[in-house]
Amino acid sequence: MSQSSAALNAPNPMKKKVITALIAVAIGHIGVLWAVSHIKPAELKPIDKKPLQVRFLTIKEDVPPPPAKVEPIKPKVEPKPVEKKVEPKPVEKPKVIAQKVQKVEPKVIQQDDTQEKLKKQQELEKQRLEQLQREQALKEQQAREQALKDQQAREQAARDQQARDQENRSKPQKVAAGDVSWSKSPKISAEKVSYYFKPEDGVKVIEVEISSDGTGKVTGVKVTKSTGNDKFDAYVVKQTYSARFNSYKPNGVVTPFVIKQQFDASVVKK
Repeated sequence: MSQSSAALNAPNPMKKKVITALIAVAIGHIGVLWAVSHIKPAELKPIDKKPLQVRFLTIKEDVPPPPAKVEPIKPKVEPKPVEKKVEPKPVEKPKVIAQKVQKVEPKVIQQDDTQEKLKKQQELEKQRLEQLQREQALKEQQAREQALKDQQAREQAARDQQARDQENRSKPQKVAAGDVSWSKSPKISAEKVSYYFKPEDGVKVIEVEISSDGTGKVTGVKVTKSTGNDKFDAYVVKQTYSARFNSYKPNGVVTPFVIKQQFDASVVKK
């Protein structure tokens, strides 16, 4: 029992070494902190800069000396060589020996002209056939041209007839009173007649020329005989415009027409 308590109380040498090392490290850190806190910062001296002084110098160019005078070199004139005259040799003319020329008479060769005549006949026959062909071609050309002219004339006549028919259809035809009829006749009231005229005025008749487009519509009214009262005449014209004919179709074609119509405007005594 005494031996085990003594062993526990004995210090461990390893622990002592660790504790000693920790104490040494702590003391070192404290010394470093104290030394850093007491270090003074280094002071830098200001640098004095002096401005640069520049001095300009003028540079004189060297002028080259004038060139030396050079005397021209005169060319040497060599004497012309003397040409020797060479006399031409005399030309010897060839001797002409006269010879007699013998005349050669051409031989007359007699040929049979039967083939020549045959060729001429064939040529004439060929020319005659060519002339007949040209005449035939000319006749055919004239016939074609005449047929074309006849066709153009027929077409022009047809166009002219169509234009005349169109003009006749568009041009109003004058018709009599019995050729057309009213589907709605003009209404001339007796009150208007009595208003504009009196019995003592006598017989009053107004005649108007009425144009229609053929469908029955009145397209124009013209007074050809007046009653003497312009206001009444204007009233009749207005009433006629409001009227209507039955359609006018001669040969089954709607045709414009013109018709004259009279209206009695007399006032009868009571």
